Amino acid sequence: MFQDAIYKSKMLKTLDVFSSELNSLRTGRANASMLDIIKIDVYGQKMPINQLATITTPEPRTINIQVWDINNVDNIDSAIKKSELGLNPQIDGQLIRLPVPDLNEERRLEIKKLVKSMGEKCKVSIRNIRREANDDLKKLLKNKEISEDDEKNYVKIIQGYTDTNTKKIDEKVISKEKEIMTI
Repeated sequence: MFQDAIYKSKMLKTLDVFSSELNSLRTGRANASMLDIIKIDVYGQKMPINQLATITTPEPRTINIQVWDINNVDNIDSAIKKSELGLNPQIDGQLIRLPVPDLNEERRLEIKKLVKSMGEKCKVSIRNIRREANDDLKKLLKNKEISEDDEKNYVKIIQGYTDTNTKKIDEKVISKEKEIMTI
């Protein structure tokens, strides 16, 4: 029997990943989730900064990273510098300060393009899940495990999930673009 909930769940997970990627984008305000995309190579594996330090935003334009192990300070510093965030860490012992500068117009437009690109990639992933579901339906129909009417109903259901999630992606992209372009 066909289980549409599996595909709905996959689409929701894809949307969650997209949302977390959007949150990690720099918009001119200090946001601890901006650092989520940075992984540090320590203890023989790649780890996110929040597993190596306490991250706080004491001011709207500053992120503080209180590193637990002083040996990781240089690793975190270099990873932040190598990232595409464009931030310049200031080290004070085990405390790393990240001043978040205002975004200039050119950088805002770059980030806006990046948001659109991320949205398109997410939509492609959603469509791939739809295609996978439709292929499974064809196999079930071919093996006579479901009727033609069932197949048509499930195709409509999957298309509904696809449309709903595509609309959510568009809404998130528009919202993030407004946030980026607001000075």
